[in-house]
Amino acid sequence: MATGNDTHGATPGTDRGPDRTAPGLAATIALYGLARVALVALLAALLSLTGVPVLLSILLGLVVALPLSMVVFRGLRARLDAALEESGRRRGAQRDALRAKLRGDEGPSEDQAEAQPDPGER
Repeated sequence: MATGNDTHGATPGTDRGPDRTAPGLAATIALYGLARVALVALLAALLSLTGVPVLLSILLGLVVALPLSMVVFRGLRARLDAALEESGRRRGAQRDALRAKLRGDEGPSEDQAEAQPDPGER
């Protein structure tokens, strides 16, 4: 149920804020994980080409990729941190609204009512 005074910029029926171009938490985690695995694979391939045994090159790739990924993927880490912060903020607001509803203090706010339909309605 959208109201005419929706100041968040979200479209009705979505629980995202005004920044619709930012990927969600799952997509950001998947992208960062894929980038880390690709870095390990690249390092292992380079070491294998120089004559290092494959198992040893994979292990060395894992060890070297950890500090290297913190420098190389700084932008991805910042985006992941922002997505985690937004997810935590949203979950905290939903948890507070649920606690208030269980106490009987007040109903959920308008934007939370749009994001979370009443489980009794079907």
